[in-house]
Amino acid sequence: MARRAMSSVKPPDAKRAPAAREGPSGGTPKPESQSRLPRLALTAAALAAAAFAYRRLGASSAALSSVPASYALCADQQKVYTVDSALPAVDCILVHRDRISATGTLEHVHAHWDVYQTELVNQFYGGEPKAKKPLTVVRAPPGSIVVPGLADAHAHLIEYGAKMELPLDTADSLDTLLDTIETHIRAHPELLADPDAWVTGMGWDQSRWRGWRGGLPHAADLATRPLLAARPLVLSRVDGHAFWLSPRAIERARAAAGGPLPDVPGGEVIRDDSGAETGVLLDEAMVLAPVPPRTDAQRLAYARLAVGDALAVGLTSVHDAMAGPNEVDTFAMMAEEGSLPIRVYAMRTIDEPSALLGPRLEDYGAAGRLNVRSVKLFTDGALGSWGAALLEPYSDNQNTSGIMRIGEKELYDLIKRLWDEGWGVNVHCIGDRANKAALDAFEKIIGDDVEEASRRRPRIEHAQIMRKEDIDRAGTLGVIASVQPTHATSDMWYAEDRLGPERIKGAYAYQSLLQASQSKILPLGSDFPVEGINPLLGFYAAVARLDVRGNSPHGDGGWYPAERLTRAQALKSMTLDAAYASFAEHELGSLERGKKADYVVLDTDIMDDDVPFAEILQTRVLATVVDGQIAYGAI
Repeated sequence: MARRAMSSVKPPDAKRAPAAREGPSGGTPKPESQSRLPRLALTAAALAAAAFAYRRLGASSAALSSVPASYALCADQQKVYTVDSALPAVDCILVHRDRISATGTLEHVHAHWDVYQTELVNQFYGGEPKAKKPLTVVRAPPGSIVVPGLADAHAHLIEYGAKMELPLDTADSLDTLLDTIETHIRAHPELLADPDAWVTGMGWDQSRWRGWRGGLPHAADLATRPLLAARPLVLSRVDGHAFWLSPRAIERARAAAGGPLPDVPGGEVIRDDSGAETGVLLDEAMVLAPVPPRTDAQRLAYARLAVGDALAVGLTSVHDAMAGPNEVDTFAMMAEEGSLPIRVYAMRTIDEPSALLGPRLEDYGAAGRLNVRSVKLFTDGALGSWGAALLEPYSDNQNTSGIMRIGEKELYDLIKRLWDEGWGVNVHCIGDRANKAALDAFEKIIGDDVEEASRRRPRIEHAQIMRKEDIDRAGTLGVIASVQPTHATSDMWYAEDRLGPERIKGAYAYQSLLQASQSKILPLGSDFPVEGINPLLGFYAAVARLDVRGNSPHGDGGWYPAERLTRAQALKSMTLDAAYASFAEHELGSLERGKKADYVVLDTDIMDDDVPFAEILQTRVLATVVDGQIAYGAI
């Protein structure tokens, strides 16, 4: 995705305050060293002998919107999917404050609780049995399942909030899109009254328009509507790699440039046969659009909207793949004041190679939910706008091989500088030339030091079109391929036309990338707002290789079905693998003893191979839990 977007929204309602911590009888907590639940290895005899005093909640009572500081969560028939290879499915987990203290049967977790309570009352209450606190048992609704908190390994939170003011991705024709913009202007009196006010939006995709003439749109298309003709419009393509300007916006861009729009290295000003600007700016040329910068209040409102929507779809962690200094400041402010309800792994961006970076942040803020320890670089554009950098010309446009936004030598020098400064390095690569360039740079730096790669976690973001030898090389080097399955199902209707029958074999090759990985790591994301924010859309795309109507260019069997992931692989990719890619696998990503109690309750068993793919799309999030407390919904 590109570096910019615009507009304003109202912030969502305030989030809940953190739950109070409690002692063995619900009162003042003891010091952490005294009140932490011990890591117990219980014998069968101990399990059998444990007392079974507990309080049931859930199945026979109203859904709970809050839970105590300590409780057991149980689901029928081992429907707690842990993503723990040693114990992949269990009946219950035991939550103590923000951590998981035990997993297994109800008897097993209750025995842990009983031993812990016995230890506490012996130490602080003279062994008085009445001082023991019974264990609250919460039952997930019948038919539901529990999975670890879902992560999106590549997204754009503030851009999502901005897009939601004028989303253009539902338009299936040029006329529909123009109608949407007109409706938006009429609904906002401040825009309707001021023809000089900038109108911004995101999401257009000419490849989805019925009856489209082909190619990219023109400024003249926007000028066909009187309401739009004299207004400065800047509309971002769905992938964020192209701006579509109205004639008035072009005038303003020319005024800012002091004349005709200049060529920009790493970008392109699309021109007609006469050399005149058509109104589309690609990649680095997008800086020529003089859109007013966002205010601090706008960024905060966008972020609050985005994190609220993230919780509603089961996301407890998001890797924000484009965080400039202002975006990092917004996340840091939310973290400091305790209003960041999800975990954010923010990748810093830099506008020029010599730019200075701010400080690294680890477990930052009141709840330790913000981490900033890596940098995101851009190499090329996007496939939909013919901007992905290819080694050979496009099959459907022999006049171009795409755009390298940064040359191979400059890319190596920048990666080496960041590597030496101790940053994690994540590189946007769509085309096979871009992927090769990034791997060439990493190979020079890493060599055959696999341990160094494991420690530093270099990433290629998208890894979309790769030669077979580069898929294998990424796995050998330990370079993480961070991919977005919904890109495959969005692009599949035109991707083979763009790439031809040979190059397509190395495109969106998720099973191949996973098998090539020495550590079997393949984090999944969505790139929202480029795609939808719901992670189950990505799960569905990964396991089905179908669009939401159940279709593909290869029929209902899926597009290149050999590249599907299994359901178990997909769940691991969007939980534990995403945690690994953000240096957090010891804290997040699976429901194991000692890890953070982040989990999601879903109303459908998406892990059951007998459940049709279509039912994945109908699945609802009943509850999203962060640090052991319900942040969205109810159980």
